[in-house]
Amino acid sequence: MNRSSVFTSAWQSEEQVQTENAFAGNHPSPQWTERQANDWYAKQPWLVGCNFIPSTAINQLEMWQSETWDPQTIDRELGWAADLGMNTIRVFLHDLVYRNDPDGLKMRFYDFLTLCDKHDIRPMVVLFDSVWDPEPKAGLQPAPKAGLHNSGWVQSPGKHILGDHTQWHLVKPYVVDMISTFRIDNRILLWDIVNEPDNDNLVSYGKAGLNVELQNKQQMGTDFVKEAFQWAREAQPTQPITSGPWYGDWSSLETMSEMDRFLFTHSDVITFHNYLGPEEFERCIEYLKVFNRPILCTEYMARNQSNTFETILPIAQKHQIGMYNWGFVSGKSHTIYPWDSWQKPYADEPSLWFHDIFREDGSAYKPEEVVFIKKILGKETNVVALARSAMLKKKSAEAEDSQLVSDY
Repeated sequence: MNRSSVFTSAWQSEEQVQTENAFAGNHPSPQWTERQANDWYAKQPWLVGCNFIPSTAINQLEMWQSETWDPQTIDRELGWAADLGMNTIRVFLHDLVYRNDPDGLKMRFYDFLTLCDKHDIRPMVVLFDSVWDPEPKAGLQPAPKAGLHNSGWVQSPGKHILGDHTQWHLVKPYVVDMISTFRIDNRILLWDIVNEPDNDNLVSYGKAGLNVELQNKQQMGTDFVKEAFQWAREAQPTQPITSGPWYGDWSSLETMSEMDRFLFTHSDVITFHNYLGPEEFERCIEYLKVFNRPILCTEYMARNQSNTFETILPIAQKHQIGMYNWGFVSGKSHTIYPWDSWQKPYADEPSLWFHDIFREDGSAYKPEEVVFIKKILGKETNVVALARSAMLKKKSAEAEDSQLVSDY
């Protein structure tokens, strides 16, 4: 029995078995037709979930390396997602973990899929990421920096590979092996090849005066994602592939950047990011409908920018747009702090969280927000329990304040 069968035999449909038997492995699969993509989407529920990392991991390496692999926390927090009514998540892998321990990563990923399936959640799997620290290092990861948004998140691949085309062959096996191993595993929703391929991190590192990025990052990122798409097609996944633009003028192909034009015209399904207000969000949707393919927003929800569950999800529901908010459980990633924390680190927890829904103990940051999410996703909400939880938290804080006064 080959490795693909070991990992996926229990999760194949009859159609997928036939496809596997015909798999030649040396002819790239073509882009899905509009009809294929829309037929696939018609079989899905309204896809709503979050970008997921367990609260005990600061980045992708800490999530997936064997020494810090934490299935108990993952299981618990996936359960909270399912309880909200979420049926999908977006999760990031990392090429360094694969290059150091390919079989170990695949086994842990298989176990992760088993946990997702337990909670009726199907992940979108991100293979590479161009955001945050461009020099990832395997092994023990740094502790979070106080008051700083995503202080430990790392790029994949690192800039020393991304910036040198002759080194790209080092990460091609990661793409081909991961996809071909799980190409017929119907627990996977789709593959997201590169997150924000041309992001030069000017909003964070640039404004903080950190000169750490490639000078030609945007062009190298564009060239890299084009090649990575080809590698993914060579693995012939039965799931759709995509990669989403994250900013720019999308009103026409002529006004788009080279990268955005490539991604929108080569993805099987359309994905995009939007952290702006409801009017701009809906305008983006109208622009993207021209491609006549399913549309999924794979990053949104920045409370201080009028981009919230309450303002955005009703629009997405009206247009049947799949949705993935950034942040879930407040933990080592520190995404309750906004992007501007790179210019002015916060000494205390912000009164208005930027991302995230729950604290590490499972209590909601905003109980009324959880009520709204459950309602729009069709989940029965125990309003009494949420109100009681909020009351107990308030009483606990009051008691703590009272004790401090007494001690003084």
